[in-house]
Amino acid sequence: MFIMPLLSMTNVKRHYETPAGTVKALDGINFQIDEGERVLLLGPSGSGKTTLLNCLSALDSPTDGSYSFMGSEVPRGNSEEMTSFRRENIGYVFQFFNLLQDLTVIENISLIQELAGNKDKSRAEELLRLVGLHSERDRFPGEISGGQQQRVAIARSIAKRPTLLLGDELTGNLDTETSDKVMQVLVEACEKENITAVLVTHDESLIVYATRVIRVDSGRIVSDEKTVSSEKATIS
Repeated sequence: MFIMPLLSMTNVKRHYETPAGTVKALDGINFQIDEGERVLLLGPSGSGKTTLLNCLSALDSPTDGSYSFMGSEVPRGNSEEMTSFRRENIGYVFQFFNLLQDLTVIENISLIQELAGNKDKSRAEELLRLVGLHSERDRFPGEISGGQQQRVAIARSIAKRPTLLLGDELTGNLDTETSDKVMQVLVEACEKENITAVLVTHDESLIVYATRVIRVDSGRIVSDEKTVSSEKATIS
């Protein structure tokens, strides 16, 4: 079965000029990611992981190199085009959930659909069932646990049917048991929705949920390995 590359980066650099000199946040990144992969970006603090994630999402632009998505060069330097690219292609899950506290669980999901121009109540309900929280649909974020809030954030991030799901330390505020539950939900959602995922983390235990691990240090890729997903990562 042929798997189409979803995106590729070629010699991507992101350098910043500071009074102390040039900071090379990314310094020659080369990789491609295929459709359906679940990629973990691992590395120490300051290694360039989050900068790389921001470039993948077009929140930031490389200063050099090429970034293509589904065969087309990703917009850079034009805020409107970058915003359109994100709206049409990218879902994002944050460490601190970023749910709107004055909206119910179902309203948080519906709002994202509305902003994307594709409000669909039945799909919002379906996504809450997918993440196991349909019974909490009318509660407010402050009335449910942190793990439940992150599962709502996952449902919200895929509500607009993104091609690529990005996560930045999405289990960073959760205990080990809750992290496992959240990652199991994420794996099932990505498989069912045919979503490719790239997740930044410092947590080595999450490797079992990935199909590939890319390690970054000092703005460069130091290793790039496929993994054998354990049964723990496969939801039947």
